[in-house]
Amino acid sequence: MSDAGGGTPSPTDPALKLSPDAYWESLEAYERVLVQVRETLYEGSWDRVLADLRARLDGKPYVYKLSQTIARDVAAIERMRAYEQARGVDLAAWLKSAPGT
Repeated sequence: MSDAGGGTPSPTDPALKLSPDAYWESLEAYERVLVQVRETLYEGSWDRVLADLRARLDGKPYVYKLSQTIARDVAAIERMRAYEQARGVDLAAWLKSAPGT
């Protein structure tokens, strides 16, 4: 699922049509961590994660050091948020109820 240059996918992006199972399996390990961190530290809010990342970029106080590659994380969050909105699914909630997790 990694797309180093991309952020928000186009509405025709094939990933938006994947089932949550297939989408989750397509995510990179760091993307899966972002979903879990969002749920655990940011009360399920992508906006709060993005605000924290941007604060870190601006040299302001931040909650959690996600990675050295903030631009990559921001792009991944934008893609995952677009998927959640397009499919009407919360990946963290889905993960809790997914078989085998």
